[in-house]
Amino acid sequence: MALSIQSLLILFTTLLLKETLVVAETCSNCFTHSRAAYYPNSDEQGTDVGACGFGSFGATINGGDVSAVSDLYRNGVGCGACYQVRCTNSNYCSDKGVTVVITDQGSSHDTDFILSQRAFGRMAQTKDAAASLLALGVVDIEYRHVSCSYPKKNITIKIDENSNYPHYFAFVLWYQQGDKDITAVQLCETQNFVCKLLDRSHGAVWTTNSPPSGPLSLRMLLSGEDGDESWIIPVNNIPENWKGGETYDTGVQINV
Repeated sequence: MALSIQSLLILFTTLLLKETLVVAETCSNCFTHSRAAYYPNSDEQGTDVGACGFGSFGATINGGDVSAVSDLYRNGVGCGACYQVRCTNSNYCSDKGVTVVITDQGSSHDTDFILSQRAFGRMAQTKDAAASLLALGVVDIEYRHVSCSYPKKNITIKIDENSNYPHYFAFVLWYQQGDKDITAVQLCETQNFVCKLLDRSHGAVWTTNSPPSGPLSLRMLLSGEDGDESWIIPVNNIPENWKGGETYDTGVQINV
């Protein structure tokens, strides 16, 4: 039996919708065109005063392949995220580019990225090409969000040096794998399971002026670009007499 015009329209609309969904799914890995500069007055690695609050860790993580971003900073939610960045000049640039970790906020000459000098040069094919890129200062690029990877590393809590036991508690999280954002953190008493939702004071720094007492555990909410959310609970606790400047291994990592 021949299909009616209405049936054909419904079939066509269904096929078009499926094709659109496939394209949308594929383009979660698509590159976005932009521009990048590099820190002009720094050493080869990043800065230890980045807006994310990572301190000296923010200059050396990922071998120093780090970057400041503008809109991708997202009020600190973007701190710790990883991006593949590659320049587009075929005379100098490699197809692979470089993977950077976001540790700072900033923009220059309509750029989305300000890379460390090391990362900027690593977009090139050769050392001579890297020197040519650095001489240009600002280049056209394309970038995409990718998973971070820290083999043999667990998520680590770094207590801020300004924390004051037992009145003020501030920390950042190091070595978060995967491609999801940490969008909320709870600090919980391990004995009675009472939890307190923490504030993001700036960048990747989580704080509270009234920390719970006793040994503490964290709960971290991971949010993906697809809307998926899940809580991760570390294996190891923060000791009762925590100290500013100390680091504590959570004993867990995000599987990627």
